Amino acid sequence: MNQTAAPPPIEHQRTVLRDGLRLDSGQLIRPLHVAWRSYGTLNADRSNAILICHALTGDQYVAERHPSTGKPGWWANLVGPGLPVDTDRFFVICANVLGGCMGSSGPREEMTDADGNGLGRPWGTDFPSITIRDMVRAQKMLVDHLGIDRLLAVIGGSMGGMQVLEWAATFPQSVFAAAPIACATHHSAQNIAFHEVGRAAIQSDPDWMGGRYWETGRIPERGLSVARMVAHITYLSEAALTRKFGRELQGGSALTFLEDVFQVQSYLRHQGSTFVRRFDANSYLTITRAMDYFDLATEHGGLAKAFSGTPTRFLVASFSSDWLFPTSESRTLVRALNAAAARVSFIEITTDKGHDAFLLDEPDFHRALGGFVAGAARDLGL
Repeated sequence: MNQTAAPPPIEHQRTVLRDGLRLDSGQLIRPLHVAWRSYGTLNADRSNAILICHALTGDQYVAERHPSTGKPGWWANLVGPGLPVDTDRFFVICANVLGGCMGSSGPREEMTDADGNGLGRPWGTDFPSITIRDMVRAQKMLVDHLGIDRLLAVIGGSMGGMQVLEWAATFPQSVFAAAPIACATHHSAQNIAFHEVGRAAIQSDPDWMGGRYWETGRIPERGLSVARMVAHITYLSEAALTRKFGRELQGGSALTFLEDVFQVQSYLRHQGSTFVRRFDANSYLTITRAMDYFDLATEHGGLAKAFSGTPTRFLVASFSSDWLFPTSESRTLVRALNAAAARVSFIEITTDKGHDAFLLDEPDFHRALGGFVAGAARDLGL
């Protein structure tokens, strides 16, 4: 049986909102914890704030060394001094999503009762179902707490892009510019299917223990690792996998059939093993379900209606080899924004790097996003 222990706790910067948040499900999370990081300086009239929304397995450490892995921030090539999201000019905020496992209220945090009293154990599987809109409403509470009436921009890729769209639809007067990247207005049946395979892998692990693995200090390592491996395949393209690995063997010149010998096998197993050291299995289930539930058109009675009369300007960006959120989904979004008479620009980046291209070194994407942010700042006189 797996003997891997849960990772040690990390002290995160976070804001505690005592009144809590009433979820779309009707349940109240009180108090609400929002863990967040910021970069740059907020100006005197609080008009230079940019919110970064992270993807499924990301977190608030967008532009600094991660306290758990020691790796650079997941968007350190994009956010920082002199970079497209320039922290010498802008105050950049990134919050761990509701349901996450890096300090915000979620399955790993202490469960509370209806009065907000701690019950001395993690939420685990008792953490309520959440939506992307719940995540955004938690972020809005943080932004309000910081005294920011309107964000210069909200930016995010993948699940982060879903949050960007929810921000623009739910709080249009609070968002001057929005950049949804490599995302869609709803999850496809194929995406839901991949998520279900990952959840089934976690729940079939003997150390899952009905989601109460925390009672033994263990984690469902094998299941969580398989979930990460399956998901990671969807983040890449066939061209990228072939370019990086092909059919190259790992440490040998011939197949032995006694062990994994292809380099791509070793790569995926490494991705799985490192993931389990930083992510919580119950959070993975909670967040993937929130992504699956997301459907902006259903939520608003039509996709164009979601943005009717919006004052927000948009940059929609996709990547040619992204089959998880293909360009066709972005074009559907752009048509709806045009139907709503929104101000929108669209760019498809030609690349063979797949869905993960939004995290990687893509100069055309960086120039487009940097120009969009700079243009928004210029129009606000910043």
